[in-house]
Amino acid sequence: MVCACLIAINIRLITNSRDQMFEAKRSSMFNQASLFASSLSSLRTLQTEEVRRVMELLGVQNFSRVVVTDELAGVVYDSTELRAEELGKPAGEEEISLALEGNNVFRSSLRGGAVSSRACMPVMSRGRTIGAVFLYEYDTAQASFIDSLRQNLLRISLFTAAAALGLGVLLGYLISRRTRSILSGIRGIGSGQYDTRITDRGADELGEISREINLLADRLEKTESVRQRFVSDASHELKTPLAAITLLSDSIVQNEGMDRETILEFVGDIGREAERLGRVTQQLQALTRLDSRAGERRERVDLRLVAEEALKMLRTLAEQRQVELKGTMDEGCFLLANPDEIHQVVFNLVENAIKYNIPGGMVQVLLFRREDTVQLMVDDTGEGVPPEKLEHIFDRFYRVDESRTEEQGGSGLGLSIVLDAVRKYGGSVSASNRAGGGMRFHVTFPALRDTDIKE
Repeated sequence: MVCACLIAINIRLITNSRDQMFEAKRSSMFNQASLFASSLSSLRTLQTEEVRRVMELLGVQNFSRVVVTDELAGVVYDSTELRAEELGKPAGEEEISLALEGNNVFRSSLRGGAVSSRACMPVMSRGRTIGAVFLYEYDTAQASFIDSLRQNLLRISLFTAAAALGLGVLLGYLISRRTRSILSGIRGIGSGQYDTRITDRGADELGEISREINLLADRLEKTESVRQRFVSDASHELKTPLAAITLLSDSIVQNEGMDRETILEFVGDIGREAERLGRVTQQLQALTRLDSRAGERRERVDLRLVAEEALKMLRTLAEQRQVELKGTMDEGCFLLANPDEIHQVVFNLVENAIKYNIPGGMVQVLLFRREDTVQLMVDDTGEGVPPEKLEHIFDRFYRVDESRTEEQGGSGLGLSIVLDAVRKYGGSVSASNRAGGGMRFHVTFPALRDTDIKE
């Protein structure tokens, strides 16, 4: 591209310079020819002696040749000093024939290290053509200037092309090296080496790409760490009840003399472990569904009705734990969501508040609408959570008190399901300790707008 541009510039500059020179010669030679023609127009006929006197008076030294012809193209004057016998013979120049027809003629060419220019003009007397003036100029100085300009432009162009080529090679090498570094990093990340980082620190687009890839690698590394921990925790959660079931069933099989009461106790334990296994499996399925965005069915959901149904289902559990359930819920709290997933959010929060409450405690559910949001609060009077552990309670399989969680039959997945479901619908959830003791979970959903429902 650089070479093509340089060639175009060279051609344009040389052509323009040549054309300007031709135009200057045309103007100059026409002016001089016009002076000669007007001086000769005072003569009735063009005779050799009379024409010579006029031309000597005007001066013809600036031209290589000056010819004056009569109306029949016969030469009556030639500045190259033709022999006398050659005067009167027809001039062979084509320009003279055209001038005798009433035309002003100019021709110029650049070749052989010289500029050859011809100008011819008719000589008019009393409204008729009585002859023609022909001027010829052979100029080597102007040709030398054009040639010098061409050579200088060529040298400048060659230098520019060499510099552009060197710069292009250097930039190509630098960009190629940086690109190879980025590709190497991408391949490393693609092969599972999420700790790979690209060291490019440029301020251009490649540097920006490197930083974005490093950020992506950070997220992938974090995600992989969470995934590995999740798989480990899930395996542990599934292995524990399975191991208990296996141990209890082996004990029944291997002890033939076991009394009926002990057998029934072991079978009851097996049933409870199976129920626990079923709960963990269901919660894992719920998390998988949320992660994969499966079950995208969305409809108009009245959160008030969902909350009332969840409280109704959990009232028996609350009575068993000697916990009082209260609900204060406004009307008009509508969402665009999957009703089953919203039910799971309310159910998990209220169930969690009941299980980790104290005998004689209370769980209060508040539901109200504020501007474009629907807000749900679940308060309990339990023991609360140590401040340093609050930020982790939504992590999968996280337990504040391991022994107490085992006692309550929890899996550490309930609040994770709440967090994923709330975020799925553009909401937010937070947990905090209440001043009077216990916990408060605050959930905010975008309220349903009329434009969210398609007819």
